[in-house]
Amino acid sequence: MIDARDLSFAYPRGGFTLQVPELQVAGGERVAVIGPSGTGKTTLLNLLAGLAVPDGGRLTVAGTDLAGQSDGQRRAFRARRIGFIFQNFALVDYLDAFENILYPYRVGVGLKLDAAARDRARLLAEACGIADRLKNHPNALSGGEQQRVAICRALVTRPALILADEATGNLDPETKEAILDLLFDRAAEMQATVLAVTHDHGLLPRFDRVIDFAALRQRTAPEAQSVVPEGRPA
Repeated sequence: MIDARDLSFAYPRGGFTLQVPELQVAGGERVAVIGPSGTGKTTLLNLLAGLAVPDGGRLTVAGTDLAGQSDGQRRAFRARRIGFIFQNFALVDYLDAFENILYPYRVGVGLKLDAAARDRARLLAEACGIADRLKNHPNALSGGEQQRVAICRALVTRPALILADEATGNLDPETKEAILDLLFDRAAEMQATVLAVTHDHGLLPRFDRVIDFAALRQRTAPEAQSVVPEGRPA
């Protein structure tokens, strides 16, 4: 699903530079990415989603060479194949919660907004506990409710890859587990891959594999890429 080699990216006017020697994620894997703030975890997600373009190296996602795509092609690919849960939610202020969930269908070329998509949005909202908030705009929702809208939006198109940037960060412990159950259950149904950035180490045993991003960037030996969560076979 993800194959990155000698990946490099630098923001304009100097400052932060990201270099990833090697990263592979198989289809259907549930992978957590950990590491200190400022190591480039969110930048990596932006590259994988085609929101940013690498300066060098190779990056393929779901068999597509994102570096060789135009802005429009990357946007269409992202709408069809990727569900992105942003750390700041990135909801559209002038749309209610239901229309925010369906937003990928408004901007994604080739996505059909039909009755099945609307039904899927309602069922996801019910599963996330926000079925009674669908007519509310973001400014009338709590932070946790906004986060659940963002999660529903990421799942509604049935993507091949789900990228999550602190997807459960604003939720209480019980809700975190319920939302992670939903995320993993839907991913299994869709045979989708999950790559999630998290600072909550209590959730790591739920994943198939954990990548320490700080170690990955400085890697000198293959074994530094992955850590197997306690309680899971190597």
